[in-house]
Order: sequence, then C-alpha cells, then structure tokens
Amino acid sequence: MQIEFFGAAQTVTGSQHLLTIGEYSILLDCGLFQGKRSESRALNRKLHWDAASIDAVILSHAHIDHSGNLPSLVKHGFKGNIYSTPATRDLCAVMLMDSAMIQMKDAEHLLKHRGEHIEPLYDVDDVANTLELFHPIPYRKSFSPVPGVYATFYDAGHLLGSAAVVIEWEEQDQKKSLLFTGDIGRENRPILQDPDTIGDVDFIISESTYGGRLHEIEQDLERKLLSIIHEVIEQQGKLLIPAFSVGRTQELIWYLNNLYNRGLLPAIDVFVDSPLAIRATDVFRMHPECFDSQTRTMLYADEDVFTFPGISYVRDANESKRINTYKKPVIIIAGSGMCESGRILHHLAHSIEKESTSILFLGYNAPHTLGRKILDGDKEVRIFGNYFTVRATVHELPGLSGHADHAGIIQYLSDRTISSVKEVFLVHGEFKAQELLATSLKEAGFHSVSIPEQGKVITI
Repeated sequence: MQIEFFGAAQTVTGSQHLLTIGEYSILLDCGLFQGKRSESRALNRKLHWDAASIDAVILSHAHIDHSGNLPSLVKHGFKGNIYSTPATRDLCAVMLMDSAMIQMKDAEHLLKHRGEHIEPLYDVDDVANTLELFHPIPYRKSFSPVPGVYATFYDAGHLLGSAAVVIEWEEQDQKKSLLFTGDIGRENRPILQDPDTIGDVDFIISESTYGGRLHEIEQDLERKLLSIIHEVIEQQGKLLIPAFSVGRTQELIWYLNNLYNRGLLPAIDVFVDSPLAIRATDVFRMHPECFDSQTRTMLYADEDVFTFPGISYVRDANESKRINTYKKPVIIIAGSGMCESGRILHHLAHSIEKESTSILFLGYNAPHTLGRKILDGDKEVRIFGNYFTVRATVHELPGLSGHADHAGIIQYLSDRTISSVKEVFLVHGEFKAQELLATSLKEAGFHSVSIPEQGKVITI
C-alpha cells in the first residue's frame, strides 16, 4: 500500500489522504481547506488527483473540512461509491447543499459589489449528483470498497455519525491493517456515545488537533459558561457565540437545556440563528441510535433535549436582522464557528465595537480566520470589507471541543497492543501540536511516529 498525504498534512483543514493498493485507489475524506481565503480558494479549486481514477471514497464524518470538496470530485469525474455511516450521509445532505448555496451567493456578491467573477467550486446540482453516490454502512459491519480490501466503521464519538475506519488487506499472504481515526471524540461527552475501542492494527493515521493542550473538566465548563451569561445580563449586553452549525451548536444547546432543567440557567432569550443548524438539529433527532445512554434516559423526562423555554430557532433573514435591535440581554448562537461566513458576521459587524458585547468561542479556529484573529487579540478586524475596532470581551471555552485533547489522543491510540503498531502518522494538526504529541507517543512506547508534509508519499 501507498499513502499520499495531501489535505490536513501539517495543518488542520482539508482532510484528504489517498490509499493505493495494487491497481485500486481509495480516498480517505475529501474536505475543503479553510483559512486564508486566497490560498484556500486556490487549493480547493485544483484537485490534487484525477477524480475519475479514484475507485472509492471512505468518509469519516460530515464536517466540511472532511466532506466539503466531494461535489468537486464528482463534478470532475468521480463515479465510484462514497462510503459513510447513515447519519453522516444525512448530515452531508444538508451541509453540502448549504456549502453550495454559500458559494453561489458569495459569487453573486463579489460580482455585484466588486465586479469580480468567481466561479463557485460546485453548485446544488453537483451536490445532488454527489448524494446519489453515497453508500451508507452501519457501525461495526464489514464492507469491501474495492476488491481484496475490507473496511469497518467504528464510532469515533466526535460528531453524529462520525467514524474511525479500519482497513484490511493482504500482501504476500500476510494480513495488514490500517486505522484512520478521522477526528477522535471525547469520553463522557453529552449526546454521543464514547469512541469505540478498536483492537490491534499495524498502522495508524491519527488526527492531532489538540496536541499539547488539555480540556477543562465539565464542572469548570458549566461554571464558566454560567459566569459569562450572568456577566452579560449584568451589562445588559449580547453574548455572541460563533458555533459550528453541526455538532457544536447541538452540544451547547444540550448544556443550556440541562442547566435549565436543573434550575441553574438565568432568564435570558437564546436565539439559534442558523438555518443549517436548524436542519442539522432535525437530523440529530432522526438518529437516536447514535445517542449515549445519558441522553436516551433524558428523553424519558424531556422528549426534546434541543428545546427549552426561552430558546428560538431563527430561519428568516429579516428575523435575524431584528435580533440586533433587541434591547434586552440575549444569547445569539450563529454559524460559522471560525467566523468565515454565515450570520455571525452580521452580528459581529453590529456589536463587536460595543463594550457590553461578549464573544464566546467554543473550539478550534484555524490560522488566518476571522475567529482566530479575534481570539489572538487583534484590536481591529475586517468584516464585509470594512474595519471594526474590537471592544467586545472575548472568551474561550475549549472544553466544548468535540476533539480529544492531548491526553485523550494518547489514551485512544494506546488502547491496544502498542508493540503491534509499526508506525503512527500524525495529520490534522498544526506542526507544533504534532511535535508535542509525537514526543508523548514515543514516550508511551510507540516505536515510530512521523509527521508527513503535504504531498508526501509513503509505502507501507
């Protein structure tokens, strides 16, 4: 087998790794690069491989940095099966269509206001053609993406439907196996089940997003969240929460609902201002088989864990604009999580210069994104082509991240016979984080840990 690392190599976005086994090729993920817009646009527009030559795609989960360039692959000639879990397919149905709509609207905006003609990467027809190629496979059921190769999805506990995949094949009468972790989730998180335990494997391609970092414990997370909300109420201000519409938003709502049920949430209006988040929440409701026992038990007393008094789901754009005229304290949850698109930009433009505003980030922000600039303390940021002075108070709750932290990754990778692992390849992380994680993995007993750069081809 050969592995070519392209996306998410010494960076966090654009997950794409090509496996070549004999005459067949399998693409692991096909994500969009996110970050500096000019660079991302160029990387996303030029496919690294001949789409028609790829025999199959195995998709770990629905997040756009893992699935978002699938329609481009199909547009350029890919005709094979796209293998995913059923929940991942259903989430992709809403997320990829949303991605196409955003690109089409951005192209219209640039043409109208700047005279720039930019062709969208793909449109809604390309998404429809892509969805026809999905082949959903349940967890823990073996399937054969190409002749002579077998694969199995295991619950990764990161997002509804997220999976780690074990790929097995034979070379010279020897069985070999590769684990692709996708994004590793965390134990004891709300809604989703813990990551599955997976047995011995020969090779591992592992994410490393939170290498060198540890998450807060849940009690500290709740205490900090409540402290921020009380502060916003005292200041009669707004709490803006840029949140990924799929996964992070639902988890935050779960926490707020749980706090309400325990009588701890103060009276404050909450707006979920994201059509994508609303559609994604509907998909969550369709897949209780992915829920953990705690959430399933909660459903006996609370039939909808994504609704509580005071919360409103905002679909209409005019209703979204009216939120900015609100005179009472309010929580606004809106996409996108890295502030690169979506309705959060309008709320930031309206309120980022007010000292009564608080901004709460819930997870990782890639370099060069607006969210990263705000988190890094930039005093002036550009939104819709105009510059705004940042007077809002900025908070971060990395404990709500759906990724395992440094210790969690080590525990997940070590939950097998370490001596059976011939090599670990670290992807989906910034280089410094990967170096820290690599050092710890070697100390834990892993014989060989490498950090492949973009375009690296390795024979195993």
